[in-house]
Amino acid sequence: MTAVWPQPYYLFGQGIAVSALIAMLPTLLLLFLLAVKRKPSWIAALSGLIATLVLVTIGYGMSPRHSLNAAAYGACFGIFPISWIVFSSLVLYEISVRTGKFEIIKDSIGSITSDRRIQALLIAFAFGAFIEGCAGFGTPVAVAAAMMVGLGFSSLYASSLCLLANTAPVAFGSIGIPVITLAGITGLPLDRLSAVVGRLTAPISLFLPAYIILVTSGWAATVEVWPAVLACGASFAIMQFCVSNYIGPQLTDILSSIAAMGSLVILLRFWQPTNKHQQIGDSAEGVESPTDSMPLEADATLSGKSYTTAQIWAAWMPYAFLVIFVLAWGYQPFVAILSRASFSFAWPALHNEIIRMAPIVQVPVQYGAIYNVNWLSAAGTSCMFAAILAAVFSGMGPRAFAEVLLVVARKLIRPTVTVASMLAMAFVMNYSGATGTLGLAFSTTGRLFPLFSPIMGWLGVFLTGSDTSSNALFGNLQVVSAARLGFDPVLIASANSVGGVMGKMISLQTIAVAAAATGMTISEQSKLFRFTLRHSIFLALVVGIEVMLYAYVFHL
Repeated sequence: MTAVWPQPYYLFGQGIAVSALIAMLPTLLLLFLLAVKRKPSWIAALSGLIATLVLVTIGYGMSPRHSLNAAAYGACFGIFPISWIVFSSLVLYEISVRTGKFEIIKDSIGSITSDRRIQALLIAFAFGAFIEGCAGFGTPVAVAAAMMVGLGFSSLYASSLCLLANTAPVAFGSIGIPVITLAGITGLPLDRLSAVVGRLTAPISLFLPAYIILVTSGWAATVEVWPAVLACGASFAIMQFCVSNYIGPQLTDILSSIAAMGSLVILLRFWQPTNKHQQIGDSAEGVESPTDSMPLEADATLSGKSYTTAQIWAAWMPYAFLVIFVLAWGYQPFVAILSRASFSFAWPALHNEIIRMAPIVQVPVQYGAIYNVNWLSAAGTSCMFAAILAAVFSGMGPRAFAEVLLVVARKLIRPTVTVASMLAMAFVMNYSGATGTLGLAFSTTGRLFPLFSPIMGWLGVFLTGSDTSSNALFGNLQVVSAARLGFDPVLIASANSVGGVMGKMISLQTIAVAAAATGMTISEQSKLFRFTLRHSIFLALVVGIEVMLYAYVFHL
């Protein structure tokens, strides 16, 4: 007979405060290894996983059979579909580099502007948001950071910009999946969730371009490009608000990013910054590196060649293929056809063998564990088809393409270990009841709960690397807590999603993706984490203040 195990949420007979502190120990170990000891992310992730397995065995009484299978389930999810997306996007980028197309892309961007601050807005913020809206799951960081390194930005500087910029679009993610998931988990109306998430994210999107330039280049450099900062932020925020409130979550990021890119291109036809010779990185709050001491004027990185319109279109064709394929994969009738090749199975020694208990749920329910192998309909597969088509149109032969696959696979070995370990850790915490313990601790904050509810989402994204996963992890718990404390469940559930966005920049998976895409050293990865951590905490608190204002002042 199958052994069924009920989740406990209180450890060693202690109250929720002590239990939550104990449940946080693996996460604190992660932070210590990354920020203090400056260990590689894959070592920190493996250490966190081991600590979590020890915790759930000793503290929660979870059997090794259940904990190891939960870890295996999470690790497989980290490999497919998450790492598959990263692998495919980097193959696409490597093809554009090896065929010489990326040099033309660099020059085409440089022809729009030679100012590095505006290049950062175009690529890290606007183009990255476009890729987020199409693919998500780390793809924008991989693609945008790699493009910026190709333009002459240092690995550390490019990654810092992309991680900060990737906060604006993540709440809606790939074709609205985070919000759609949140609606499915909580049973709340999709249109209302989309509207409230848009109202919370739009103010952040408005000032984020200025914030990015301010913290990486200083006040004077920001003032010099204020028209570009205003045009980019305002166009993105207005479109994000309108689409999320009046159309829905699916196209929010795509239309907002197109508006931001279009506004910058139009602006630059009539205006250019007067000072393009200021050194970048002078006020970058710890993200400086020797290669950051280059002028904002990017002429040195350009080849000086002139290209025809046809050559420029051909160079951008790989990314056009990416957009076309990802949009096709987001079209539900087409996805239904692709999904015929998918299969799923109940994860052995885990599916329905864990019982979620009150107060996490109203009545005890079995905790499912179904692994979906949607190998054809996965977002990473759409990226791979784009890469294959790009290779064909670029004249790359099968042997050269196979070499690209091998090079990218070798580059992603350690990042994949990081991703798999982090997802394994998150799934063990989830199935053991440790995440429930942390959620209950946040719900004890009473009238301050609206301030702390985004922090719960922030923690979820830090652990899983995905706003979608964080919504699946904590969404229903947020609704239950809101009902118990008398707050609007739509507002609190939305706070989970928007607060989770701010944890994206410190997620080990995301940092691992940036490191793989840009070739950062281990010391640079630690430096990057310390830099993004303080901004992540600050922005999460900003979201918390927003939620407090909506809860007590403005109301929805």
